[in-house]
Amino acid sequence: MSRKKRGLVFYEKKKLISGALLKELLSLAFYTAIAISAAALIAQGFGYRTMMNGSSMSPGIENGETVFIDRVTYRLSSPKRGDVIAFYPNGNKGLGLRIKRVVAIPGETVVAKDGVLYINDIPEANPDKIYDAMIDGGIAEKGLTLSAHEVFVLGDRRNASEDSRSANIGAVTYDSILGKVWFHTGEL
Repeated sequence: MSRKKRGLVFYEKKKLISGALLKELLSLAFYTAIAISAAALIAQGFGYRTMMNGSSMSPGIENGETVFIDRVTYRLSSPKRGDVIAFYPNGNKGLGLRIKRVVAIPGETVVAKDGVLYINDIPEANPDKIYDAMIDGGIAEKGLTLSAHEVFVLGDRRNASEDSRSANIGAVTYDSILGKVWFHTGEL
């Protein structure tokens, strides 16, 4: 024998998830997935991620730090003095990616003598002795004039860097530049 309970009901039973709420949640999930996919495609197409190899840019960028490279900026403009760039020495990808600071731009004459860098016969401003005095001026000791689409790069730790002073790297041509370093896991 079963007995049904009967009584007064003073409230309406509501659904926990209504059709409108479910539709809104699915719409939000869909647009979030679209945004994440678009961001990933943009980052893959216009950016590049690598790791700093060596200590030539310390203390700004330390060995092993992750570095993000903007591959679009230099398609629209030219490198400027002070930019930190990523490039392949002589365009040879087999030699590995290098990260250095641009110290001279096209048309300028670079001389490294007596531990000081001269650009167009003007000594480099080195407030608070940020950069160490160069022991070896390399190919820039006698002077080097940059042609169109060339930059001269140095590591921030001048005596621990293989850079444009080295004959096997020399002046960096625009077509061997991968891009501009725009973010890394430390402070620039």
